[in-house]
Amino acid sequence: MIHVALIGAGIGREHLRAYLKLPADYTVKIICDLDQARAQEIIITEGADPRTTQVTSDFEAILGRDDIDLIDICLPPHLHFDMSMRALAAGKHVVCEKPLVSSLQDADALIVAAKTHGRVLTPVFQYRYGPEIAKLRALIDAGFAGKPLVATIETHWRRDTDYYNNPWRGTWKGEQGGAVLGHAIHNHDLLCAILGPVRRLSAFTATRVNNIEVEDCAAISFEMESGALATSSITLGAATDTSRFRFCFENLTAESDLLPYAPADGNWTFTARNSDQATMDAFLAQQPQSPVGFTGFFKALSLSLQTGSGDAVVAMDGRRSLELVSAIYQASRNGAVVNLPLDATCDLYAGWQP
Repeated sequence: MIHVALIGAGIGREHLRAYLKLPADYTVKIICDLDQARAQEIIITEGADPRTTQVTSDFEAILGRDDIDLIDICLPPHLHFDMSMRALAAGKHVVCEKPLVSSLQDADALIVAAKTHGRVLTPVFQYRYGPEIAKLRALIDAGFAGKPLVATIETHWRRDTDYYNNPWRGTWKGEQGGAVLGHAIHNHDLLCAILGPVRRLSAFTATRVNNIEVEDCAAISFEMESGALATSSITLGAATDTSRFRFCFENLTAESDLLPYAPADGNWTFTARNSDQATMDAFLAQQPQSPVGFTGFFKALSLSLQTGSGDAVVAMDGRRSLELVSAIYQASRNGAVVNLPLDATCDLYAGWQP
């Protein structure tokens, strides 16, 4: 049993819901939020036991508790580094919402701290988990896909004035970035989870929808280490929230539906090109169901913490996501093709904020 302190009752609500679906793996012992009434509200509405789940606003007190194994940080991005570092130093495993931190420099420091203290640091990338992504991975592993050719991603969401009424949103100081960082980061992680690392990229970014400091539109081109090519189209000015993936392999094409926040839970189509469709369909019909989104993410983490195996997200996945963010901002500002991986010599190693 992994004993959890949940820090932040905003997106923390979704985390709590997932933990409650895994009662053999986790127990949430405490929820910490400056707004204790909000923390109490999610305990009631999500069905946690108020007799065993405490509420506090005192993060420091949580650090000193011996009965907490894991601290789950669901706070605004500018707080992630300090809170994660303090939790690791206190001997706790850390789960941290995206973006993990605000620079590659901070990511590297956190990774060193996790190793130093012998704790696990896990960024949150829940889009990887669910039946349709599991099917695609199974097809690739079984040899149905063949060589990857191209992929396209659309992150076409709607964010209006009401969304940006929160004073930390839409600013470099508060959100640390725009749609590239805060909205498409999950989709870019999923691209790399399927096709592997990026070799180089070029990018354009613009602010065309809202009166904010950061970008709300982008167009990005990737060349993967495998040689596959990919494009990412991002806007916060769409009429509705939709996300779409299309992966073209040598022997099949995989295409998602339009679910914006849980693509692995939609109805994907898998179409054979040089494979036998009937054989492929029969193979897919035999694949077991897998938990979706946050539930799948936390199930994989539990297995990793208990056995050291499985497909859990690891700290280097968080670094890779920030490497892409840094490279995208660098490419868009310099009009250059940026080669990856990035190290301490890159222009934006200490931060991509202007």
